[in-house]
Amino acid sequence: MKTRHKARELALQTLYAMDFNHELAEANLPLLFSGITEEEYEQLEDEVKVYGMYLLRGTLENLERINDLISKYSLNRPLERIDIVDRNILRISVFCLLFEDIHPHIVIDEAVKLSQDFSTEVNYKFINGILDTMQKQLFPITEQHRHDTTED
Repeated sequence: MKTRHKARELALQTLYAMDFNHELAEANLPLLFSGITEEEYEQLEDEVKVYGMYLLRGTLENLERINDLISKYSLNRPLERIDIVDRNILRISVFCLLFEDIHPHIVIDEAVKLSQDFSTEVNYKFINGILDTMQKQLFPITEQHRHDTTED
């Protein structure tokens, strides 16, 4: 859905700016998304505004838990050494895995798309790896078996 993707982009840009300025706290949440004017904000669809702010608030409200999970699954790179764009893509994605009713594969796919758009060419692999491992261990997808256990 394009509106949801746009909301994720705006949430990412705003988290990036807040992180860059060492202002990652709900109290510092701006009224508008970072990098857009009031006119551009007014032209956004309501769903983009609402969902984008939901992602921002939710991520900031749960930042400690989210950061702990990222640190747990980023074995070779401490949180503070993860590229600032990638770190915030991971934060939004972990929030979605924890609190959204969205299939984990969609969350991971969106994270990869954001990484390809906003980060370096190879970092999407890092993001995909962390989220995929986290999803398999914390949010396993149960598939129904096609065969009955009883036999004729």
